[in-house]
Amino acid sequence: MTRILLIDDDVDMCILLSRFLTRNGYEVDTAHSASKGLLKFGESSYDIVFCDFRLGDKDGKEVLAEIKSKSPETVFVMITGYSDIKIAVDVIKMGAYDYITKPLVPEEVLSVVQTSLNAPRLEYQPPNGSKDRTGSAAAPKKTVAKIASGDFLVGKDASTVELYRQISIVAPTNYSVILYGESGTGKEVIAKTIHQNSDRKDKPFIAMDCGTLNKELAGSELFGHVKGAFTGALTDKEGHFELANGGTLFLDEVANLSYDVQASLLRVIQERKYKRVGGNKESTIDIRVIVASNENLQAAYKKGTFREDLYHRFNEFSINLPPLRDRKKDIPLFAAFFLEKTKNELAKDIEGFDKEVMTMFENYNWPGNLREFRNVVRRAVLLTTDELVKANTLPWEITNAVGTTNINPVQKSEKSNTNIAPQATVKNEEVETVDLKSSASKAEYDAIMKVLQEVNFNKTKAAEVLNIDRKTLYNKIKGYGEISK
Repeated sequence: MTRILLIDDDVDMCILLSRFLTRNGYEVDTAHSASKGLLKFGESSYDIVFCDFRLGDKDGKEVLAEIKSKSPETVFVMITGYSDIKIAVDVIKMGAYDYITKPLVPEEVLSVVQTSLNAPRLEYQPPNGSKDRTGSAAAPKKTVAKIASGDFLVGKDASTVELYRQISIVAPTNYSVILYGESGTGKEVIAKTIHQNSDRKDKPFIAMDCGTLNKELAGSELFGHVKGAFTGALTDKEGHFELANGGTLFLDEVANLSYDVQASLLRVIQERKYKRVGGNKESTIDIRVIVASNENLQAAYKKGTFREDLYHRFNEFSINLPPLRDRKKDIPLFAAFFLEKTKNELAKDIEGFDKEVMTMFENYNWPGNLREFRNVVRRAVLLTTDELVKANTLPWEITNAVGTTNINPVQKSEKSNTNIAPQATVKNEEVETVDLKSSASKAEYDAIMKVLQEVNFNKTKAAEVLNIDRKTLYNKIKGYGEISK
């Protein structure tokens, strides 16, 4: 069983996460100070450590350094309430797997746990020739499709072949690129693939979600600031452009940038020079810019919401990422790809998918695209106890999709309790007393979780989709602690 250590001085949060992760099959210990956490780590072994960056006796970097010196294979995830890219870059350079920001969403933590145990950590190669983070060799090469780079898979569908042809053409150049695609189509993976197949591959790849920027702090996040530039600027800070110098800067959902920020961005991209906020020194940068949007930027500038001159600066080359529903020939390949990764993670011996399952996969519309497909396969493998993945391990929205099955939801619920649809009827005597307030809160919680998952836990974007402000969303997330217990 995977063992997790939570180090955080927020006792309530530790209790909540501990209960949640325990219910999901993990063994969890907690510590409320750095010294107690390191003491527990020295007395026992853990697969994953979550540690708050700001602790009373030591900061997270010190804890990370001590843990990595004792156990390089342990996965370390930093928790911070300060969404600072410099902290993120520093801790990842020091060997952290990832970092997450408060307020924490239990499902987001679970996603990090599951992902950290997956294939990417098998590819990690620390310095000095030591073993990877798992202490084992790379994953067996059993997938039936070519993997060009990282998690990017080259399939057989004509649209996929054309996609990779375009990547192979533009990657060796210094062209700016616009990536268009629906949520979940893998825009950041494609951006990384372009970077890794360019002459800049040994330089930084810095990704930035423009949806998280507010107008007041955008200049600081992009270009950095000097000490005293504004209230709260206690030290000098590097911006994303400076961090990406020599490499590639990926701006996700670039259409979310305000018009004023777009103007500042245009000047820097044109002249390849910038100044930190509050500073007088002009510095030169050498970067490649890749941007992504699920909105047509040409249509946006015609509407007046995006600068036309900035659009043309970005639009040296554009790539459209096809949705999964238009890549039917690739579905068996992605199924095998995700199956192999999840088998390695869970140490399960599963041969493949039942024929009925593959039919359902091919007939389903996949509104969440590759992200949804990956999660469906991970769930199915977790529930599978046979040699083949069967239909009763799939979520109801797939088993009840039009054209995939003739079995109604009630019949399915009799075959497996994993496929009970919300509409399933029950006998009067089986109806229990319902707390209407709790039911409404649970429905609201489910709706928020669904949106968070669809936007990859981008809380700013989720707040926009839900038509509430970010503070309200944060408060609601905090308030759901009792529901999750």
